[in-house]
Amino acid sequence: MGILEGKRILVTGVITDSSIAFHVARLCQEQGATVVLTGYGRLSLVERIAQRLPEAAPVLELDVTDEDHLNSLADRIRKHVDGIDGIVHSIGFTPQGALGGNFLDTAWEDVATAMHTSTFSLKSLTTAVLPLMRDGGSVVAMDFDNSVSYPVYDWMGVAKSGLTSTARYLARYLGDQKIRVNLVSAGPLRTMAARSIPGFDELAGHWPERAPLGWDTADPEPAARAVVALLSDWFPATTGEIVHVDGGFHSTGA
Repeated sequence: MGILEGKRILVTGVITDSSIAFHVARLCQEQGATVVLTGYGRLSLVERIAQRLPEAAPVLELDVTDEDHLNSLADRIRKHVDGIDGIVHSIGFTPQGALGGNFLDTAWEDVATAMHTSTFSLKSLTTAVLPLMRDGGSVVAMDFDNSVSYPVYDWMGVAKSGLTSTARYLARYLGDQKIRVNLVSAGPLRTMAARSIPGFDELAGHWPERAPLGWDTADPEPAARAVVALLSDWFPATTGEIVHVDGGFHSTGA
């Protein structure tokens, strides 16, 4: 019996089979969960990738900046499962003008897009699914260490700082409903999303040598395992927490 036996998990952010979210979905199924996916944009690609899971999972269209999508999400989920025990938020987008060293020149419109998609979406996604979490549950969002600044990451780093704070406030306000809200801060991984960051190699280049445990930028499974653990009942009294899965990089100095 797996640690997610009988649980129903909503996983967002699957784009390709290199996505952290894909490996989360795979491990959730291997640990006994029923999985529902969401996708946006290239929905047919997500549907093809879903076929590569141990069991094909339904894919629902979700633009987290679209109120109609959010307002209908719970009803669309109900067509596949009668409730939700866990949510995985693996969503982020920043326009190119807000990355790559453009911090001082970035227009507000680009910053607003980054904050809406990458930060506020954790709150809007969670509240959209809340009617299905009648017996409590777990929300886990993918983070990136924002205790310091990094080259080229720019306004996405600011958005991630906002995500961290949003998770803490959700943990505060949802605790009485027995819903835990936690973050997994993964080291840099060569996903499709990472390839959209100008200068990603500059950001990730020193990670393997600086991390005490080393770091493989091509292996999303350690981060995915942490997500699955937080979705399970093995952390019943943990909320508002950040679990770093980065080889220990965040704990080291120069």
